[in-house]
Amino acid sequence: MPMKNDKDIILDSISDGVFTVDKNWRITSFNKAAETITGIKNTDAVGSQCSYVFRASICECGCALRHTMETGKPVTNKAIYIVRADGVKVPVSISTALLRDRDGEIIGGVETFRDLSLEEELKRELNKQYSFSDIISRNHRMHELFALIPTIAGSLSTVLVEGASGTGKELVCRAIHNHSPRKNGPFIAVNCGALPDTLLESELFGYKAGAFTDARTDKKGRFALAEGGTILLDEIGDISPALQVRLLRLLQERTYEALGSEKTVKADVRILAATNKNLETLVNEGTFRQDLYYRINVMKLSLPSLNERKEDIPLLIEHFLHHFNKLTGKQIETVSGAAMAALMNHDYPGNIRELENAIEHAFVLCGGATILPAHLPNHYKVHLDSLIGPGAETLENIEIAAINKALKQNAFNRLAAARDLGIHKTTLHRKIKRYGIKLPSKDGRSSQNQ
Repeated sequence: MPMKNDKDIILDSISDGVFTVDKNWRITSFNKAAETITGIKNTDAVGSQCSYVFRASICECGCALRHTMETGKPVTNKAIYIVRADGVKVPVSISTALLRDRDGEIIGGVETFRDLSLEEELKRELNKQYSFSDIISRNHRMHELFALIPTIAGSLSTVLVEGASGTGKELVCRAIHNHSPRKNGPFIAVNCGALPDTLLESELFGYKAGAFTDARTDKKGRFALAEGGTILLDEIGDISPALQVRLLRLLQERTYEALGSEKTVKADVRILAATNKNLETLVNEGTFRQDLYYRINVMKLSLPSLNERKEDIPLLIEHFLHHFNKLTGKQIETVSGAAMAALMNHDYPGNIRELENAIEHAFVLCGGATILPAHLPNHYKVHLDSLIGPGAETLENIEIAAINKALKQNAFNRLAAARDLGIHKTTLHRKIKRYGIKLPSKDGRSSQNQ
C-alpha cells in the first residue's frame, strides 16, 4: 500500500466527504469520509468519472461542480441526493470550489459533501408530531381534532364534518374510519352534490330490474357496497327534501328498500356526513329538515380554513413536493424565498386543494431544483408584486414585508403573527430586532400572549 502524503492525511481527518476532479471530470482524490458516505473505495473512485461514482440527482443536469468550473462561482450547502454503492439514496449537502495550481491556473474542482441522513430522520420524527393519518398540521385547532378522532372513531355514532371546500373533510372521515372497529370494512364516499336527485337515490339505495327504463338488471347501491364498513355522504346539504325523508328513515330504523323492491334491507353501515354549508342556517331557512339535522349532528367536527392555519403552509408545501417528486420522477427540492412569500400571503379561497394545485402547476413549469415565482400561477405573482413591489424580490425585503403584514393583520400581537408566519415567537422577535422593525407602544398582545 502506498504511503499517504500530508494532503491525504489532512483530507482523511475531515468528517465531511471530499473529492477533487481534473478538467476531464475524473476523480483525482477521494477521502475516507467520502468512502464511508458513498460505500465506494478510494481505489475504485480515483480515476473514474465523478458521475459514475455519485449518480446524484443533479448529475445529468444542474451539476453544481460543473456550474462552478464554468462560472467560477462556488456553490454552498446545496441539498441533493446521491445513490450509494448498494443502491440506497442518501441525502447530502454539497459545496463546491475551483482547484488552482501554484500559478493560479484552474486545474479542476473540489466538492465537499455532508451526510444529512440523521438530520432527515430527525426531521421525519418531528413531522410525525404534526401528522395524523394523512392529515398534516401544526395548528392548535387541528391538533385538538387529532386528539378527538380516536375517541369518535371508537363509537358507532353519526358524525358531521363541516368545513369549506378543500379543507380536507374526506381525509378526516377516512381517518375516523381507519381508527374505527370497521377499519377492515369498505369506505364508500358519495358526493351528493355531484348527482341529480333521481340518480342519487338509485346510486345510494340501488334498484331492481324493471324499476325504471333501462334498468335491465339489479344493481347494488352504495349502502349495500358499504355493508360492514363506513359510508360518507359528502355535501349532504345539497340533497332534496324528498331524499332527506328517505335518509331520515334509514338513520332512525337502519333499514331501506332498493328502488322497485318491496324487500326491506337492514343497513349495517356507519354513516358520516360532510358539508361546506352551514346546515343550521339551512334549517332556519326551511331547506334542510331539522329532524335530519339532529340525526346527523350527533358529533360535529369543524375544520378551519387554510387562512386560519397559515402556519401549516410550509409543512403542506413540503408534503406536496415529496408527493409530486414521486409522481413525476423530478427532484425539486425547495421553494425560493420569493415564491414562499407569494404562497404564504395568498388568501386561498380553495384552501388546501388550491395550494396543492399551485404546487402541481409549478412542477409542470419548473425545470430545476427550486420553485420560483415564475413557476406559480399568475395570480400568485401579482400578489407578490403588491406585497414587496416589482423587482424587489430579495429574501430580506420579502421577509420584512411578510413580517410587517402579519403584525398589522394581528394588531401587532407577536404570538398570533408568528403563528401566521409559521415560525416560533422567539424567532420572530429576533427578526424584528435584526431588521429594526418598529412596534407601536401599545399593541394587540394580551397579558398571557406577551
